[in-house]
Amino acid sequence: MTTRREFLSAVGAASFASALPGGREWPAAAMEAKIKRIGLQLYTVRDLMAHDVDSTLATVAKIGYREVEFAGYFNRSPHQLRETLESLGMTSPASHLDLHELETNFDATAAAATALGNKWLIVAWLEMKEYPNAADWKRLAARFTALGRRAHDVGLRFAYHNHDFGFALVDGIVPYDTLIAQSDPKYVDFEMDLYWIIKAGGKPLEYFAKYPGRFPLVHVKDGMGAPSWKMADVGGGTIDWKGLFAKRKQAGTQHYFVEHDDPADPIASIRASYRYLSHLTF
Repeated sequence: MTTRREFLSAVGAASFASALPGGREWPAAAMEAKIKRIGLQLYTVRDLMAHDVDSTLATVAKIGYREVEFAGYFNRSPHQLRETLESLGMTSPASHLDLHELETNFDATAAAATALGNKWLIVAWLEMKEYPNAADWKRLAARFTALGRRAHDVGLRFAYHNHDFGFALVDGIVPYDTLIAQSDPKYVDFEMDLYWIIKAGGKPLEYFAKYPGRFPLVHVKDGMGAPSWKMADVGGGTIDWKGLFAKRKQAGTQHYFVEHDDPADPIASIRASYRYLSHLTF
């Protein structure tokens, strides 16, 4: 399968009322929440999408997914894709994009996202060799803010999706921390990939507490833990989803996208992940 960079270059939760008549409280179990609209990052099924867009999206919808995140348009126009999604009862809140394409071709990229129904323009990948020192990351945060302002001006939001490499020290700083601290929260959001940050040794709950509200989207992928951190279907690994999602309001999380970079059987994988998440309470 192609890598994410190769692929890109080629192409709140429900809750119950707090009290019963007469002032009696609901029991604790009744207060548990579930994800209302489970999403899928279509990179997971990219090979199937490349072969048959309509059939793949229909299968995704039939499993139960109600939101999808694009990473390339598979030779369809945004208008065509939106019509297909609407016919299946799905929406697309966000798309993954290349930073340099976004900076050099912003107007057309934003117009396509708007036509698709996106709210977020998300930078999906960074080439680490382009940012070898701490000053580079500070400048990158300023570039993010500039893109965020442009997105804001056309009714969109800008966000960054992390991998594990953003947590390796550069000149004594954690690059991801610089991007959050140095970018303007009015214009810049973060899509936290929970697998990659945990694999890198980061602590999502600490970020939620320190930067509340800055994580409106998350990637939900599981892993088998150290030392291999082999990816797994959601619920089939070691990540504590109940504990993470219990802090969704603090994080500001609105959208949850299942992802598996290289599943042996993409449809079986997204079906298993959906089954787990559709029953998960937190």
